[in-house]
Amino acid sequence: MSVPVRHDGRLSPALVCTALAGAVIGSVGAPLITPVATGMHVSLDAAQWTLTVTLFSGAIAGPVLGRLGSGPYRRATILGTLALVMTGGLLTVLPLPYTALLIGRGMQGLGVAAGALLMSVARAHLPPERATSTIAALSVASTVGIGVGYPVVSLLDQLAGLRVAYGFGFLLSAVAFVIAWRFLPAEAPGELPRIDVPGTLLLALGTLGILLVIAEPSIWRTAWLGAGVLAGSVAVLGVWAFVELRTTAPLVNLRLLGQGGILRANLAILVAGAGLYLLFSLFTRYVQTPPGAHYGFALPGVAAGAALIPFSLLGFVAGKAIPQLIARLTERWTYAFAVLIAVASALLFAAGNRSFLLVLAAIALLGFAVGGVFAVMPKLVLAGVPQGETASVLSINQIARSIGMAVGSALAGLLLAAATPDGALLPSRTGYLTTALWALPLLAVSAAIILTNRAPRPTRASCSRQ
Repeated sequence: MSVPVRHDGRLSPALVCTALAGAVIGSVGAPLITPVATGMHVSLDAAQWTLTVTLFSGAIAGPVLGRLGSGPYRRATILGTLALVMTGGLLTVLPLPYTALLIGRGMQGLGVAAGALLMSVARAHLPPERATSTIAALSVASTVGIGVGYPVVSLLDQLAGLRVAYGFGFLLSAVAFVIAWRFLPAEAPGELPRIDVPGTLLLALGTLGILLVIAEPSIWRTAWLGAGVLAGSVAVLGVWAFVELRTTAPLVNLRLLGQGGILRANLAILVAGAGLYLLFSLFTRYVQTPPGAHYGFALPGVAAGAALIPFSLLGFVAGKAIPQLIARLTERWTYAFAVLIAVASALLFAAGNRSFLLVLAAIALLGFAVGGVFAVMPKLVLAGVPQGETASVLSINQIARSIGMAVGSALAGLLLAAATPDGALLPSRTGYLTTALWALPLLAVSAAIILTNRAPRPTRASCSRQ
């Protein structure tokens, strides 16, 4: 039975609000790493896991939720996921030990994974043109969420403490659940999808290893340990691919993912995520540099969060503009245009980093670039994908994006550490400039991957059939 297309104008805003709440919840951990370390008496490396664990749980849960939500149980899957996110939020608010906080943050990471399901709802239940713009807005929700979450959470922590700041995430999860319960449409009846448990466990183990060697640079202090974890993770993912290709109900349809356009899109977002997040990490760190460095602007936590508001505003603008740009330039050239804006952001920072206004302009341009890349990506990765595989394909794209962002963050830290003189606490100003320029080849490679794809553009008729 086919799923009816809805013309209810409330569904699109409801999906975007739900996704925005999930994005803000996912970003809650970033401004609170230091308060967790000082308030709960754990090391900064341990506190960093309140952010890393959401990345991990979101990446692993994505394909599982995508398979569960690929048919008649999509609404139930989304509501169940948001209920788990609420439970996780409650664990972060209650005065429980650090382990409970970490578990709660892992459960909150499921909210990020639900984004692919929300996109599949838009594709299934909205008219084609409305679905395209809604999916673009859902894809840039993470960009907008950063600008909303960072300053609010920092301010709440400063005024009322750590648990109240985490309470903001719990409140948002409750609001998201109510919105989803009220507005998500019912699905056509059908059988419960089978979940590939061995594939899920292998993917979780392999992805955890990859994230460990990327997000935990300390593991490389013992070279053989880092190399061993990396090699073991790659081997596990190889076994996972072998299993997926031979099971009758795979977690992820690797044969579909191996098609030229989908494979290129995933490779492109992996590389672009590294370049974009390298710049994001660099800019946010630069504006908070203490006065003794003779560069930067020594912004405190709340002000540094407010400096990201232009990032989110321009990301939102990009999400609105991308569908119109696609109609004029095609998906490939729209993607290249967004990447070009990111290049302009890096060059503006390199040339004008002594001026606070120019650095804010660079941050704003980066927001437009991130929003543009994320908004056009679903269009690129879903070309030719059957309706039932939407959430699964998008969830793998989300994993590629998350790993790319983790690589970019780790690379920024590595390059700045290399630019720190012996005995100094802070890197040199030249180190920041050099690190910004490292993003350029990554962005160029990402654009080249997409521009060399000569696959024909899907027609309106084929899109409607999908």
